[in-house]
This record gives sequence, structure tokens and C-alpha cells, in this order.
Amino acid sequence: MDNTPNKEVKPRFDKGDPKGPKRSFNFYWIYGIIIVVILSINLFTMSGGLVEIEPSEYSAFVTNGDVDRVVVVNDEIAQVYIKKDRLDKEPHKDRIQGSVMTGANVSGPHYVFNIGSVDAFQEDLKKANTEHGVRYKFTTHDNWGREIIQWVLFLGIMIAVWMFVMRRMGGGGGPGGQIFNIGKSRAQLFEGGKSTNMTFNDVAGLDEAKEELQEIVDFLKNPKKYTDLGAKIPKGALLVGPPGTGKTLLAKAIAGEANVPFFSLSGSDFVEMFVGVGASRVRDLFKQAKEKAPSIIFIDEIDAIGRARGRSVNMGANDERENTLNQLLTEMDGFGTNSGVILIGATNRSDVLDRALMRPGRFDRQIFVDMPDLNGRIDIFKVHLKPLKMDATVDVEFLARQTPGFSGADIANICNEAALIAARKKKKTIDRQDFLDAVDRVIGGLEKKNKIITLDEKKHIAYHEAGHATVSWLVEHASPLVKVTIVPRGRSLGAAWYLPDERHLTTTEQMLDEIAAALGGRAAEDIMFGQISTGALSDLEKVTKQAYAMVTMYGLNDRIGNMSYYDSSGQSEYTFGKPYSERTAQTIDEEVSKIIEGQYERAKRILAENRDKLTALASQLLEKEVIFKEDLEKIFGRRPFDRFDPEQALPAAPATAVNGNGNGTPVPDPSTTSSTADPTPDAPAPEHAPAG
Repeated sequence: MDNTPNKEVKPRFDKGDPKGPKRSFNFYWIYGIIIVVILSINLFTMSGGLVEIEPSEYSAFVTNGDVDRVVVVNDEIAQVYIKKDRLDKEPHKDRIQGSVMTGANVSGPHYVFNIGSVDAFQEDLKKANTEHGVRYKFTTHDNWGREIIQWVLFLGIMIAVWMFVMRRMGGGGGPGGQIFNIGKSRAQLFEGGKSTNMTFNDVAGLDEAKEELQEIVDFLKNPKKYTDLGAKIPKGALLVGPPGTGKTLLAKAIAGEANVPFFSLSGSDFVEMFVGVGASRVRDLFKQAKEKAPSIIFIDEIDAIGRARGRSVNMGANDERENTLNQLLTEMDGFGTNSGVILIGATNRSDVLDRALMRPGRFDRQIFVDMPDLNGRIDIFKVHLKPLKMDATVDVEFLARQTPGFSGADIANICNEAALIAARKKKKTIDRQDFLDAVDRVIGGLEKKNKIITLDEKKHIAYHEAGHATVSWLVEHASPLVKVTIVPRGRSLGAAWYLPDERHLTTTEQMLDEIAAALGGRAAEDIMFGQISTGALSDLEKVTKQAYAMVTMYGLNDRIGNMSYYDSSGQSEYTFGKPYSERTAQTIDEEVSKIIEGQYERAKRILAENRDKLTALASQLLEKEVIFKEDLEKIFGRRPFDRFDPEQALPAAPATAVNGNGNGTPVPDPSTTSSTADPTPDAPAPEHAPAG
């Protein structure tokens, strides 16, 4: 090899470079070459050096005695032969290619034209023969070249149209894109250098779940450590938890950590309008996974195909979704071997999954991804605050304490909203107040200072919110009050903000105090104005759910006793009857009404005893529109039941809100997410309480 510095270096893509890229042979090139050859032959045969003329020019040639003979081809065209002694004279000398001198194109034919009517032209030929001695004859030629070209072009157009239609129907190229690949798996494959660029270090607040999944990844990397003890790799792991807690994020971390092929898809990818497609895609998915074993399959929102069988509206019908589930059950743990393939599923509706899918041998591990606690929220904030420019006033622990019950997605949204608010105010950095405003924006909605509210309505709202604040301040188990506002925000005309305690068990006294505090707004309107309004809609909705949960779910009522009609399996969704008699239903309604009305009278009694303080608080609200915990301490004194440091009691979630919509539209109540045992029928959590 010559290493002379002056030697010219050949470009990499030069034709002489044997290491240059080689173009792959395309079979369609053969069809293109054939078409070009046929076109060339046909054009050469058709032209042959002939000059196309008009019939009038032909008549002039005959009159001048230049024409030797005429050959009529297929009764369509006439080929004219010029006498040899006339070729080197005008006008033939310049028009005909070649001459007598060159010896080219001497024999002819020399001219060609369309004859039109064959009968009339035949009479002209007879006349020319008689008068000028022009010979003529009729002949037939097979135009095979033209016919072949016509058929090739026709078939080519049909094939092109067919391919275009099939691509449009199939949604483009790629696996599963063509109409003939409709039964193929649509899973996205991560292997080799292709990864999600995310590891377990990027996932915060889920230490227990990460430990479970990291063990699976470690088993794939170092199987000998486990197999020496006789252990077998888990066949599947099911991630269960509320939305936004990081289930899909954990799956991305697994794809980034594991050095094995990772198939990622959604449960809806198996659903198709054609019968048998879902089961076919399941078979193809596991076939690909077995070929690349050891491998991992991740199915997000697995409840799309894993819903319990027999719950279809058309009972007994051939349900395509059930066929897909049956095939999935067989592939996971059927008669055939399925070694080296791990299935990871994610769902927030584990109660509707089929029991056969949940059993060990298919999903050996069920990992509950719960809402993060205080330490978890601190870790999550640290992750999302890394790319933000903040000043020294922002404290991570401060932010975590004011966001109880928030998921990882909620925290990410708050961090982004804080950055947007700071940018809107044209700040260079994000400060503490921007995060407080972001919490208010995410929970309560957009502030509407320009909303037109009459003075009388504003007074009702002020006393309503003052009633909430007063009752919650004077009962023991209500959540600590932080801020009260009558500024419209979202769909609410005013709100009282609390910092709920992060408890996992709720007693009867705690629930009764919460109901009384929620009814304090309506009770204040009743005492001060002698009339009530529709502003307590969200409060009534909340206390009704709480009271029914106390009686029918948690066994906190003496007349009903220690009975629970809550169905954790979800079977009650598909039944038309109630699990109790009509007499029991009447007793339940009576007890619920007794609880609510009793706490309403209690709230009215508390407000009546502190009417002067209620009036002072409402007056401050009308004047300032927003008051904080310090303002309440000046009126009521320090709260005797307060277990929180005043520096940590910050706006978190509005537990009550005045709803100005009298048509039945409720205001969201985010504070109910602060306790996993919060008695709301929408989110029952008896599984979080200690067993027995």
C-alpha cells in the first residue's frame, strides 16, 4: 500500500473503489429493459427513414412522373417508391435521407401517408397506373410490436393502480403495513444500538417497583447467578396503578437497561375489524419474540384485550376480542414451550382483567405503582427541575409538601406551567411564587378576574367560602386550611384551599368532620341570608358520595352493620340487580340522609356560635378577595388541632368550591386524591388498608 502523501486519494464512492457501496439489484429493472427494447424495435420498424407527406403532395409526385410504385399496407397507409433517377432532384433530394450518390435509402420506400377511404384510393391508383404507369399492390403486415407495447402499457398501468390502492389500504409500507401483512405484529422493536435512551436512574419515586423490574433485567444479563440456585425467570410482570404514576416510564427504562430485544406495543394494536386478525397478530408477535429469545414484550393498556371473558354485551356471540385473549393466554402459558420470552403489561384497570390472565405462570408478579409519597415527590421534583432555571427561593421539599396526592405526570405539568408563567412575566429565572401560581392553575383552572359578578352574588360567595373556612378551622379532623379566595377560577366562583394529611386510614370521626366542613358553605348562606343557592353543587356531590361510601362500602354505620357491598372484581358493572333487598336499600337511603342532615345541622350550630367571626372573615374576603392562614389566625386565634408547621402549610388542593352553574355541572375536587383510603365511590381503595 502506497502511503506517499502526494498521492491522490480516490473518493470512497468512486466506481473504481471496490469498497464503495453497491446498489442492490431490483427485479423491476428487467421489466423496464424489456419495455425499452420493444419500444425501440417498434419505432425503428415504423419509421425506417420514411418521410410522412400529405395526399396532395403524393398527387403532385404522380403528376410529375416521380412515382415508381405504391404499396398499400393493411388498407391504412400507402408507402410511396420514387424512381431512382428522380431521387437526386428536387424536392426529393433534400427531403429523403440518403441519395444515389451515397447509396443509402435508394430502393425505398421513401414516403408514407394515410389513405383514408380504401375504395376511393384504389380508384386513384388505377387512374395513376393507366396515365403514368404507377404500379401498385395491397399487402398486410403484422404490427406485433405495437400490440405488445399496448398490452405491456395496459398491464403496467393496472399493476401500478393495484399497488397504489393496496398501499393506501394498508397504511404504507413496513411490517403490517400492506394488506397482505394485516395479520402481522405491529410491535416496535428495540435492539442493538436502538434504545429509548432512558434508564432506571431517570425514573424517580418508584424505588420498590424499580427493584422488582431491575431483578428481571439482571436475570436476563446474568442468568447463571439465579439458575445455579434453581430459580426460573418470571414469565410476566403486570404494572398496575392510577394514570400518570409512571408505568409506561418504567417500561421505557427496561428497554433502555436490558440488552435483549424489546417489543413495545399497545393493547389496541391487536384490535381490528377483520375476524381473526387479533389472534394472528398475537401469534406473530410471540413467534418473533421466540426467534430473538431471550426477549421482552411490553403491552401497554393491556385491558384493551385482557378484559374478563363473558362480559360482552352480546352474550354468547363470537367476540373477536375474546379470541385474541384466548390466543394470548395460550402463547403465555399453553401446551407449547415459551422459554426466554417475558411479558410485561401495564394497566390502570386491573379489576376488569380476566382471572386466567392474572394467575401465576402468566403474570408471576403484580407490581402496584402507587401515587408517590413525600420522599417520592421530592425525587420526582428533582428530576423535572433539572432543566429549569430557578432562583434561590425555590425549595424542593417545600414544593413536595404542598402537592399531596399528585402523580408524577401532575408534578411534571406543574414544573412546566411554572416555567410558562415565569416566561409570561418576562422573568429570567423561575421563583417560588411561580410554582405556587402553577399549582393553583393546574388544580383550580385559569383565573378569571374579568368575570362579571354582581355585588349580591359576590357577597353570597364570600359568606359561602367563609363558612367553609370557619367550620374546617373549628372541627378537629378537617384538613388544615391554607387559603380562601373568591376570585373566579375555572368553573368555580370561589374556593377554599387545604393541605390534606397523607393518611392511609380514615376513621368515622374524620369523615364526619370532612362532611361538616364541606357543608359549611351552604350552612353559612342559610344562616346569613335565610336562603340557599346552587353554589353548593360540588359540595353536595362530594358529601353524598362520602356518606354512601360510609354506609355501603366501609361498614361505618350501626344499622347496616359490618357489611360492604363494594365489588372489587368489577362484576357488579354487568349485573342489573343490587346485592341487597329493597328494605335494605330504604335503610341505606335513610342512614345516608341522617348522616348528611346531621352534619349540616352541626355546621349551622358551629356557625351560629361564631357568627361574629364568620362576618369578619367574609368582610375581609370582600375587601381582599384572597386571604391566607395568617388572616384566619388573627380572627379565630391559633387552631388548636393544627399539626402542621405554618411554613409547610401551603396551597395544595381546593376541597370546596362555589359552583355558579346551576344545571348540575360539578367542580372537580382534587383533594380527594390525598388519601388512599379516601371514601369516594369513584376511587375505593379497601385493598390499601391492612388485612384482617
